[in-house]
Amino acid sequence: MKMQKRIFLSIFSGAFISLILSVTCVMLVMYNAMTAELRAEIRNEAEIVSFALGTMDSEETADKYIAEAGRKSGNRITYISPDGTVLFDNFSKITEMNNHLDRPEIEEAIKNGMGTALRPSDTLGENTYYCAVRLENGGVIRIANTAKSALGILSHLTIWIVLICILIFAASLIIAGYLTRSIIRPINELDLDSPAENLTYDELSPLLTRMDKQNEKINAQIEKLSEQKSELSCITENMSEGLVIFGIGGNILSANAAAKRILGSSAEGSYTHLCRDKEYLESVESALRGEGADRLLEKSGRYYRLTASPVSEAKKYSAVLFIVDVTDSENSEKMRREFSANVSHELKTPLTSIMGAAEIIEKGIVKTEDIPHFAGKIHSEALRLLALIEDIIKLSRLDEGGLKQEFEEVSLDEICRSAAAELSEKATKKEVTRELNLEKVKIMGVKPVLHEMVYNLCDNAVSYNKKGGRAEISLEKTSEGCILKVSDNGIGIAPEHHERIFERFYRADKSHSKETGGTGLGLSIVKHGAALHGGTISLQSEQGKGTVISIEFGNKAK
Repeated sequence: MKMQKRIFLSIFSGAFISLILSVTCVMLVMYNAMTAELRAEIRNEAEIVSFALGTMDSEETADKYIAEAGRKSGNRITYISPDGTVLFDNFSKITEMNNHLDRPEIEEAIKNGMGTALRPSDTLGENTYYCAVRLENGGVIRIANTAKSALGILSHLTIWIVLICILIFAASLIIAGYLTRSIIRPINELDLDSPAENLTYDELSPLLTRMDKQNEKINAQIEKLSEQKSELSCITENMSEGLVIFGIGGNILSANAAAKRILGSSAEGSYTHLCRDKEYLESVESALRGEGADRLLEKSGRYYRLTASPVSEAKKYSAVLFIVDVTDSENSEKMRREFSANVSHELKTPLTSIMGAAEIIEKGIVKTEDIPHFAGKIHSEALRLLALIEDIIKLSRLDEGGLKQEFEEVSLDEICRSAAAELSEKATKKEVTRELNLEKVKIMGVKPVLHEMVYNLCDNAVSYNKKGGRAEISLEKTSEGCILKVSDNGIGIAPEHHERIFERFYRADKSHSKETGGTGLGLSIVKHGAALHGGTISLQSEQGKGTVISIEFGNKAK
């Protein structure tokens, strides 16, 4: 806009000054022409009158001619005698006129035959031009006329001059506006995206060429930045971890989908709009003060590790917040603590019984006939302790994941028959009928682990059954592998225990578990064994009606 104003003012000033100078020059030329014409007219009239007087044969005739000429002429005619006395003047009374011998034009006429003079008139702004011619009798005839001087013309034409100046000013504005638009229009219509294709002033060619090269360079940089931004956006949006970037003052500059999902908000603006949890606010505020922060946030039943890092910029701080879902590790740590506590408790219980019975026998407090009873107690508790230790070792091996190397082709139906046979005596005592519905199936797996899994499921089906109940083992091939299903019509499991029944040492009915001698690790071993073999486990149970546990093995069965 400044450039357009400068061009407009330059053109306007030039046009205005040019027009003023042009009008002034024209007026001066016209004034000079008019003055020259007036002088020529007076001189011609003076010559004509002097010539006519020279042809007159008498004074009387000459006086009549002069009087007639003075009456008809618009110029001033003065007849002066050789001694300077004014004999005739058609504009003034001769009696009031002084001697004219001292007048310059008269002196020059007497001396040279013709004399001229220009004198300002009594009226301001007017000049009088005199032309005198010497006659043959020594007298002088003088013709004079008054004309406006340049100053007089200007003062007389003031209104017109003002109007002309206004017109010149308006014309200058119009001309300047038109020329400015004409000059600027091609510049404004430049296609800056393709500078080299513009047809405009040759003077702009170097600039447009350079702009074209700069555009190519800028476009390449923008394309590269766009690719990098797209890649970064694709990475951050597909991250399972949350990422939030805060500017100076805590405004949210960027937040990926995971962060919005975890924090439960897609708000923009201040960091306080995204989440109001204490741990989150403390982490962000600490980073914005220039101090890193590491907090654990519990939200919607899951645990998240918040890591906030400050970014220094001119002694002010922005921040980057990284959010990682650590629910599994936290749950694992929680389970580890619970497992340690449960192991201590479960080991302590049989050991306490063993130590108590042994102490009674050692101190001779027990009667001789009761010693077998206490010895039997020590033996049963030792067996329980041994079973517990063996189950813990099995779980530890499953946790380590090193059993993959022991995979071999295993006949799963034979394992089912073997496990059922081992429980035949227990089932007979409980009066539980066993049913086998098995297809021949071979899978890749660890035989001892598979046997332990099937045995534990069958043992639960018998142990937690009712008198006269039924336990069924079925094995069926599928297009993807096979399904092992163990069902019973026993006591069942209440719905509130379904989610935790596969946890270590968890018992839905603790009193009944103690009666059956269970360690609380059987179903946990089944769960980890299924995971080892790539299987998925499902539970269907209703209290008082029975339980169905299914394991679907995904590897191709033969």
